[in-house]
Amino acid sequence: MNFLNKANLDNSLLNQIRYQLESVEIHNSNLARLLCKIIPSNCPFERTVKVFGRTLLQIPPLCKLNPLYEQIVGLRFKCLLYLVNECGEDARKYC
Repeated sequence: MNFLNKANLDNSLLNQIRYQLESVEIHNSNLARLLCKIIPSNCPFERTVKVFGRTLLQIPPLCKLNPLYEQIVGLRFKCLLYLVNECGEDARKYC
């Protein structure tokens, strides 16, 4: 398989996964709660290293390098909307 065919295959697979994530509908409160707990509300890789109150190093958020980042965050948002609108829960406990 040459490079262009492999790149097209990888890209089509990635697009298909994106489409599947975007088309997920939430109808189960337990699943919505689980996904809100599993998917973090902010990037867990962002760090600020301080020593004696002085910033030595700041690691930027790396989550946006993930090709599925937008779809995963969108799925979390769908879950939060379901819990708030359909179940009447307070979304602040998931933030």
